[in-house]
Order: sequence, then structure tokens, then C-alpha cells
Amino acid sequence: MTASADFWFDPACPWAWMTSRWMLEVEQVRDVTTTWHVMSLAVLNEERDEHDANWHRKLGYVRVLIAAEQAHGNEVLLPLYTALGRRIHNDGRGTKDEQVLPEALAEAGLPPSLIEAFGDSRYDEALRKSHHAGMDQVGMEVGTPVISVAGTAFFGPVVTPAPKGEAAGKLWDGVLLVAGTDGFFEIKRSRDRDPIFD
Repeated sequence: MTASADFWFDPACPWAWMTSRWMLEVEQVRDVTTTWHVMSLAVLNEERDEHDANWHRKLGYVRVLIAAEQAHGNEVLLPLYTALGRRIHNDGRGTKDEQVLPEALAEAGLPPSLIEAFGDSRYDEALRKSHHAGMDQVGMEVGTPVISVAGTAFFGPVVTPAPKGEAAGKLWDGVLLVAGTDGFFEIKRSRDRDPIFD
């Protein structure tokens, strides 16, 4: 029986990008289907004093994702996220490059008019609803990505480079094992390398 997983991401986060690429590998070697959802690091961090100078742009990106989902259905999130992530992370263009968003919309076959949602706070209520659907399951002390499967949600895994093939499947098996252990909360160590995009 096919398992279903829910995955919350912010396209600006390189670690979520790595994990999303791993999740796509998992789908190739395990019987699991992923539903993609938007969360926002800008929303998560809005009450904190320290903001990166680019947080308004990051908020704009997730507004556009929400607008795309509302207008064209949940199935457009993955292709749009993939088009954004490749430009932001693999190509190293970041979220400040003004051409990233229109190029990604075009690649995903979406209308360029969706870019109007970038500065439109009318999408914030739906964004917050999507954000909290994931974050309320894990608590606000973590970030993105959040994955939920079989009634258990967790932050991560944070991994680089993204495992491929059966290595991706084995990590998934391990994640499910610890996530299925009642009272289990975390395993963590400090990161000693930057994301490796390959």
C-alpha cells in the first residue's frame, strides 16, 4: 500500500532544497507519494529581532507559491519549487536575482501574472494556514523542511549531499523507524559542511 508523506518547504532554504531532492529519490525506491506544502521562514521568524535583510523577498516568493496553488492546484507546487530551487540554489542566483521568479514561472508553465502576488498581503492568510499546518505538528523551535507521515511529523532530515538510490531509501527507513518510536524527539549534531548541490 502506497504511503503518503506531506512535505513543507520554503524555497529560500538550501537545507529544505537538499531534503526535497532526497524525498524525490525516496519516491523512486520506496512506495511513497509526497504532497508538497508551503511554509515560510519569514513568518516563522517574524517575532524575532534578527531578520536577514532579504526576508521581505523571501515572503514574496512564498506568496507566489500560494497564489499558484490557489489558481492551479497543489500539483503545480513541485514543478514551481523545482524551477525556483534549481535557480536559487544549484545555480547560486539566490532570491535577490529579479529574473529567478519569472523564469521559474515560465519553466513551470504558469502565467507570468502570478508574480503580482509577490507584494500582495491578501495571500498571507492562506500562507499562514499552510505554514501552521506543518509547524504546529513539530513546534516553532525548528525550521524547514517539515515532513509528516503516518500521523508523525518531524523536522528534517538535514543532509548533504542528498542520498540517491537505495541510500535514499535506507535513510527514509531510518527516519520512519525513529519517527514511529513513541517519545522520540531528536538526534542532532552540528553541521560541518555547506549544502552540496549535485
